[in-house]
Amino acid sequence: MSKRIRVLVVDDSAFMRKSISYILESSGEIEVVGTARNGQEGFELVQKLKPDIVTLDVEMPVMNGLDTLKKIMTECPTPVIMLSSLTAEGTETTLKALSLGAVDFLTKDVVNISSGLANIQKDLIAKIKTIHNQRALAFRLSRIHSKITEPKGFKAKPQLDNFIKPPFDIRAILIGISTGGPLSLQKVIPEINKNLPVPVFIVQHMPPMFTKSLADRLDKMSSITVKEAEDNDQISPSTVYIGVGGKQMIAEKKSALTNIKITDKPTDTLYKPCVDVTLNSLIDIYGKHVLSIIMTGMGKDGYEATKRLKSLGGYSVAQDEDSCVVFGMPKAIVENNLADAILPLDSIAEQINKLF
Repeated sequence: MSKRIRVLVVDDSAFMRKSISYILESSGEIEVVGTARNGQEGFELVQKLKPDIVTLDVEMPVMNGLDTLKKIMTECPTPVIMLSSLTAEGTETTLKALSLGAVDFLTKDVVNISSGLANIQKDLIAKIKTIHNQRALAFRLSRIHSKITEPKGFKAKPQLDNFIKPPFDIRAILIGISTGGPLSLQKVIPEINKNLPVPVFIVQHMPPMFTKSLADRLDKMSSITVKEAEDNDQISPSTVYIGVGGKQMIAEKKSALTNIKITDKPTDTLYKPCVDVTLNSLIDIYGKHVLSIIMTGMGKDGYEATKRLKSLGGYSVAQDEDSCVVFGMPKAIVENNLADAILPLDSIAEQINKLF
């Protein structure tokens, strides 16, 4: 039998600790090596037990989830999955946790917690197994987190990359991203020139409520305008549009104008929003003149539309493995020879700016 994944469960609710432990150990591939009822206990057990992954509640006594996460990331970097309540306050706190280095999150229905647990069982086990398969993830999280928290004005040593300017004009930019997105987007969007002469579309896999908070957070950090896309938005340059969680973001041509359509269709996609859906709609309008940038995330969303873009002579970029939290979506692009350039996280904004 192969070695089981060692998980520490941190939650102030005895019911949740017991339930999550039961869910995880029912897979047969996960061992719960310990539980903690507050953040201070959790941090001490991370140091003592050195688990592969931690599940961490947000609201706890003694030391809350955010303070615990900061200490874990600073002193003993370990992949952390946050368990968040589906409230406006819970949403904002979860986004802050993701920006501090949490790998991923799951929402729990605090009103109907018993029935809600059945809904997260499959997702939680799948996330833990995928995250565990990422080589040297704790080291990458530590390095990315340190870059996020560098003092203002700190200039990192330039990294070499293989970006060559496309031999045609770019009229729109698509960023497809999932696990590790909020943390990584903080290194890209605030660095984009506010006068960028084209629109940027971000498809971040997230449930409803979270994408609006993410857009607002990035807008405050950036000189370029960042907003959650709205139905019938007229597409404008120098604007970053983030797709709505639980919906599809589609670009469509109406007479002389190009607008955004927020819709439930198509309904048969694995993700809402879906990178393939948005990128295909951009290709329908701009042809090969779309720059596709596929960043950190599980799965291979974006692969099919990028393949179509490349068949038209377009240009695509993949984030490199070392700077990804999860090298899944970019890996599909790289392994199928669809990437014209493979860039470290630090170089993506710089190359976007150099295009113009």
